[in-house]
Amino acid sequence: MLKLILAQAMLGLNNGVFYAMLSLGLAVIFGLLNVVNFAHGALYMTGAFLALILYSYLGVWIGIEDLPIYFWAALFIVPILIGALGILIERTMLRWLYRFDPIYSLLLTFGITLVLQGLFVNFFSASGTPYPGQPESLRGVVDLGFMIFPKYRLFAIGFSIVICLAVWFIIERTRIGAMLRAGTENPDLVKAFGINVPLMVTLTFGFGTGLAGLAGVLAAPIYSVGPLMGADLIIIIFAVVVIGGMGSIMGAVVSGFALGLVEGLTKVFYAPAANTVIFFLMVVVLLVRPAGLFGRQS
Repeated sequence: MLKLILAQAMLGLNNGVFYAMLSLGLAVIFGLLNVVNFAHGALYMTGAFLALILYSYLGVWIGIEDLPIYFWAALFIVPILIGALGILIERTMLRWLYRFDPIYSLLLTFGITLVLQGLFVNFFSASGTPYPGQPESLRGVVDLGFMIFPKYRLFAIGFSIVICLAVWFIIERTRIGAMLRAGTENPDLVKAFGINVPLMVTLTFGFGTGLAGLAGVLAAPIYSVGPLMGADLIIIIFAVVVIGGMGSIMGAVVSGFALGLVEGLTKVFYAPAANTVIFFLMVVVLLVRPAGLFGRQS
C-alpha cells in the first residue's frame, strides 16, 4: 500500500509541476497587471505545437530529422516566441482596456483563446499528435525503489522546480521585482523616477506568457499535443490560482505542487473524486479565507 501511495504521489507531482508553472504565469500577470488572462491555456498549447513544429518541420527542411538539439533549442526559443506573441497581444489589444473593468480583458483573452484553438484545429487535426523529439539522454526509466519512473518526467519535475523558485526570487527579492511591484501599486510615483512604466507592463505580460510557452514545451513529450490541451487545463489552473491567492507568486507555486499531490493521492483512496477534489478544496478555501491561502486580505 505504501508503494502505491508513493507512486501516485510521484504521478501527482508530475501533474503538479505543470499546474505550478501555468498558475505562476497567471499569478505574475494578475498580481502585477490585474489582468485575468484566459488565453494562458491557449498560449501553453501554442508552445507545445511550436516545439512539435520545430522538430517535425525544421528537421525535414535541413535534412536531419532526429537531432536531440531540437528539444533543447525549443526550451529556449519557444518561450521567447510565445513571450513575443504576448507582447503583441498586450500592445495592440489589452493596453486599451486597462482603464475599464477587468471583465473586458477576460472576454478579450477568451476570444483570443477561441481564435488560437480554431487556427490549430484548421491546420492540424482536433485529435492529439505525439511529440517524437525526446532527447536520447532523457529516454528510459529510473528505479526509485517504490516504482519505475520515466527519466523525462523526473527531469520535468526538477526543471520546473528550478524555474518556479527562480521566478519567485526575481519578483520578491531583486531590484527589478521591486520596481515591478511598485509600478503596479503606484505608477505615477515610479514614473517620477524616470522608469518607463508602460514598457515594464508590456515586458511583464510577455514574461508571464513566456512561462506558459515553456510549460507547453515541457508538456509536449508527456501529453499528446492537441488544440484542446490548454482548454482542458485552464479551469484547473484558475482554481489553483484562487486557492493560492490571486496574484501571489508563492501561493501559485506551493498550491500547484500541493494540489497535484492531492489529486494523485485521491486516486488511491477514491479515484472518482480525483477530477473534482481541486474544486472542492477551492470552495472550502474561499469559505474560510476568501483571499486564498497566501493572498492578502482586503
